[in-house]
Amino acid sequence: MSALYPEFCTVSGNGDFSLRIPEAFNFAYDVVDRMAKEHPEQRALVWEQDESCELYAVTACHERTLTFADMARLSDQAANFLTAHGIRKGDRIMLLLKRHYVYWYLLVALHKLGAVAMPTACMLNHDDLVSHMRDASVSAVVCLGEESLCKKVAAAAADSPSVHLLCSVGADKPGFTRLDGAVEACPTEFPRVETRKEDPLLLYFTSGTTGKPKIVLQDGMYPLAHISTALLWQNVRDGGLHLSVADTGWAKASWGKIYGQWLCGSAVMAYDFDVFSAVRMLDVLKRQQVTTFCAPPTIYRFFVKNRLLGNGFADVEYAVTAGEAIPAEIVEQFRRLTGLEIHSGYGQTESVMLTGEFRGEPIRPGSMGKGSPLYHPIVVDEDGRECPPGEQGEIVLPPAGRCNAGLCMPSAPGFDLGDNVWDGDLYRTGDIAVRDEDGYFWFVGRVDDMIKCSGYRVSPFEVESVLIRHPAVMECAVTGLPDEQRGFVVKATVVLRDGYQPGLAMSRELRDFVRQKTADYKVPRVVDFVEQIPSTFSGKIRRVEIRERDARKAAKTGTPSD
Repeated sequence: MSALYPEFCTVSGNGDFSLRIPEAFNFAYDVVDRMAKEHPEQRALVWEQDESCELYAVTACHERTLTFADMARLSDQAANFLTAHGIRKGDRIMLLLKRHYVYWYLLVALHKLGAVAMPTACMLNHDDLVSHMRDASVSAVVCLGEESLCKKVAAAAADSPSVHLLCSVGADKPGFTRLDGAVEACPTEFPRVETRKEDPLLLYFTSGTTGKPKIVLQDGMYPLAHISTALLWQNVRDGGLHLSVADTGWAKASWGKIYGQWLCGSAVMAYDFDVFSAVRMLDVLKRQQVTTFCAPPTIYRFFVKNRLLGNGFADVEYAVTAGEAIPAEIVEQFRRLTGLEIHSGYGQTESVMLTGEFRGEPIRPGSMGKGSPLYHPIVVDEDGRECPPGEQGEIVLPPAGRCNAGLCMPSAPGFDLGDNVWDGDLYRTGDIAVRDEDGYFWFVGRVDDMIKCSGYRVSPFEVESVLIRHPAVMECAVTGLPDEQRGFVVKATVVLRDGYQPGLAMSRELRDFVRQKTADYKVPRVVDFVEQIPSTFSGKIRRVEIRERDARKAAKTGTPSD
């Protein structure tokens, strides 16, 4: 057995789970380097580059497997490279590497240095990049050597005084130091830097579904907290291969692409693509013999709606989803087509998994599962009192019995974290749910997204879960539209499947469909047909963007209605 997680946690037969974290714990030295010594030939990363990647044409090798020995050596070399270019403990390094294999050994190198890694989405525009660089006081940027990306990064760095180093990966670019080629020539040993478990490790920005993105800072305990994610929820196994569909710029990559998986002895599959192809992804699952799989609900919906599953999941033993609540209808159809359950999990950029459908527990399609044994979440009303079963309220993590590992830092010297989830020693998620008598959580919506219509509270997700069951609907988002008489009315923004036509007749059909399955006050009064639902790079619906667009229309025309 190669898994190291038993040394850092206790899992009891009655479901209790606790962590043991050494004061000087550092994932890079205490997990990666140790695996390299004890199991040098065990694979850590299986990387495959899709033809849709911009660098595909200039890349000689499109597949690569890195063992733990490779990962330890390359991370030492990368740490020496960065040190030679002035990077020190505490520096913030922006990484725009999508799913390129360099990301993994570079992240480990930054952990060895004690520098703060800042994984970032490549789709950010100039203003977003400048804002992130300035807010985080970024010292260096490492990005893929794509023409448009490098131009965007260079322009943003020119407006960000703290940035003093630009590095490219995969191609040489003017004004950038080529990292991947130079690393191979660097010394293969790097002396251990003194770090502590409370030192900042990762910096993310929230996805901005309800407002301006905020800084989220994770410390050195964060990787160990993901043992619960990988072991109890994803059900990864020693010697297995796990694929999470996530860009490294999204915190979901930390959930499913490195920490918990390696601690549990599972290799990570990195399928590197720019344009999603369900057919090619299913081919990768089959050909690489992926054993555990995680994807956002959007991917599962696409598989199911288009019936493209084939035998792609023949070797997959366990499937999970997170990012948004998945409709029960999709779970049921996927089970009929593959024989696999989809186990839902819930957490935030600010945390690891908070609730989940854990192994050994019955599946309740549409639920968020039970509370993590690491945090013991509860549901509270507006006065902070714990809600009885069946009553909706906000999910919070009370101090009693809670482990703080894996939860974002409330403060840190040298960082302006601004408003975050901490309310004193209480962790507030901002998400509304109901907990039933068996302890399962059922998602209702974001506090900011709830629609108050004629005195009723309407959950966007509840209406979306009905709409998505209509055969014409590919994607949908529900928001509130200001109304003088009702306060707000329910609005549905809909993407239709091929072969269906938008218009008044389809609007009526969708409204009637909802009316047959739920209360009249939840029926959309307005239906807006679009080609694409605005979403974050992680696939979450940006309802705030829909509301802002409606507000602009109202200001221009005098009415927000369509």
